[in-house]
This record gives sequence, structure tokens and C-alpha cells, in this order.
Amino acid sequence: MNMKFFKIIFLLMLFPLMISSTSHKFYVSTTNVEFVKEKQVVQVITKIFIEDVEQALQARYNSSISLDGPKESASDVAYLNKYVLQKMEFKINGKEVKLNYIGQEYDLDIVNMYFEIENISEVNSIEVENKVLFDMFPEQQNIIHFKTSESRKSLVLDKDHPKGVLNFN
Repeated sequence: MNMKFFKIIFLLMLFPLMISSTSHKFYVSTTNVEFVKEKQVVQVITKIFIEDVEQALQARYNSSISLDGPKESASDVAYLNKYVLQKMEFKINGKEVKLNYIGQEYDLDIVNMYFEIENISEVNSIEVENKVLFDMFPEQQNIIHFKTSESRKSLVLDKDHPKGVLNFN
């Protein structure tokens, strides 16, 4: 009876280890895009897991890049900005537009990056290409939420479909 008890305890201790070794990490970023008609601007906030984007920056640019407050350098932030701007493109009403980097902040394990697209008087359509982290994680998904005063729409982009269009007519 005593040996049976130890076998049960052993299996109960082993079970969580077996489950955790088969768990799968979920790779996702979220981009919120809002058209503010009064200001004639499109505001963009991209949320990316720090660990994932840091790994991409280290593989692509420099193995010493750190997106950790005290350890972070100005060049680390510049690489982050460069990477995201290379991976994201917007067209509004069929015309390519420029993302202007505003800044970033950290929220626990996520980096929030802020951008603006200026001089936009109306949005009839928006095309978004977001390839952030597709080069590192084939299962990465980038979710785009677009909001105007009249409507809300979303896209889910992945490695096979990195681009999507939303129409508002």
C-alpha cells in the first residue's frame, strides 16, 4: 500500500511537467488604428511582446540589444523603430502614406509603439501590410483593429496573408 501511494504521488508530480513540455506559445501582436477626423490624423498603436521583438532585433541587428529600461540604449530603440517601420506599411485611399514615429512605452511584457499619419481628411479605404515578427515566428499573427467615428473593423494577418484592405464606402 505504501509503494502504491508513492507511485501515485510520483505520477501526480510528473503530470504537470508532461503537460508544460507540450504547451505551445502563442505569437501575436495587436495594432489599433484610429482615424481622428477633427485632427486629420490617423493614430496607430502597435503592441508587441517584448521578448519576441527583442529576439528578432538580436537576430537581425545585434545580439546585445536589450529592451529593458535601464539596460536599453538609444541605439536599441532606434533598431526597434527601424524594424517596425520596415515591417509595416499603410495605404489610405489607395495612396501610400508615411508612419511618423511618436514614441514607445513598456507595459509589463509588452512594448506599445505610437505612430501618426498626418494630413488625412477622409478614409474610404485602408490597406495594411504588417509583417512584424513573420521572419522569426511562422505562426505569428498580427491583428489590426481600425476605428472611425462611424465604424469598427478588424483584420487578422499572418505569414501567408500579410496584407489586408478595409473599405468604408
